[in-house]
Amino acid sequence: MRVVVGLLLLLLGLCGSGAQGEAGGLGEVAEINESRDPKDAAEKSTEQIARQTTSDIWTELRALRDMVVELNVHVELLQRENSDLQTRLSSSEFRTDQLERENADMQIRLSSSERELLISKSRIDQLERKNAVQATELTSLERRLTTTERKTSDLEKENADLQTRLSSSESELLISKSRIDQLERENAEKPKVAFYTALTNGGTLGPYNTDITLKYSKVFTNIGNAYNPSTGFFTAPVKGVYNLQFTVYGYYAGSIGVHVYKNNQWIMYNWEHNYDNGPEYFTKSLVLELTPGDEIHLVLPSDHSIYDDSNNYSTFSGSLLFTL
Repeated sequence: MRVVVGLLLLLLGLCGSGAQGEAGGLGEVAEINESRDPKDAAEKSTEQIARQTTSDIWTELRALRDMVVELNVHVELLQRENSDLQTRLSSSEFRTDQLERENADMQIRLSSSERELLISKSRIDQLERKNAVQATELTSLERRLTTTERKTSDLEKENADLQTRLSSSESELLISKSRIDQLERENAEKPKVAFYTALTNGGTLGPYNTDITLKYSKVFTNIGNAYNPSTGFFTAPVKGVYNLQFTVYGYYAGSIGVHVYKNNQWIMYNWEHNYDNGPEYFTKSLVLELTPGDEIHLVLPSDHSIYDDSNNYSTFSGSLLFTL
């Protein structure tokens, strides 16, 4: 750049000198025209040629100057372009540094991301394996759930049936309880009558010349106190149907037997004759409808005998079957 500037200055100086030479040449040409001396004319001609040459040189120099000026303009343009390029280069270098820093950061982040990605992939693989196991377990649980749901549905149906049956049973139970309570009340209101007796521990009674009333003195059961051991009479406390039973036992006796009396009416006669003079017995029972105050007793006929001892061979018993 400094060389170019110096060259330009030199050209400008030469141009100034050329201008002065041209001015002097013109004056000298005027002087030659005024002189008529041949010698002077030759010198003047030589000088004129020199001057013409100088003029050409100066013309070339001016052209060169113009070229230098154009070159200078072009240089200035190049300088401005160079300045722009320097600015752009600086900006580019700054941007390059910035990008390099960003790239370094990106590299660091990329390395970190790659490590995290590897960890994530490992975790994903682990989770996929775990998920596969859980999927298998889930399938098994779904099958078990389906089976359980079917069983639950069946149990619900059975439970519904059982609920229906239970409701029906509860209703029937309530009815039964109500009926039981009613029967218990009725039963509590009804008299309870039952007796069981044996004759005596004294052995053989009879035979006698007349009929005698048998008094069964050994009382084992006498619910309702309807039997009187002092008289041998059973007295019906309520109207109803009664079951009565007696056993007559004879030991080495000729004839055994009893009469059954209702109030003062003879209603049954039973007897056996002992031909072998050994033990003999018979048992009879009656079902009678009695009203309150009716009496039942047994009578030993004349010429008959009956036997009893601690073994309770001869007995008399009865009970109320139901009231009327």
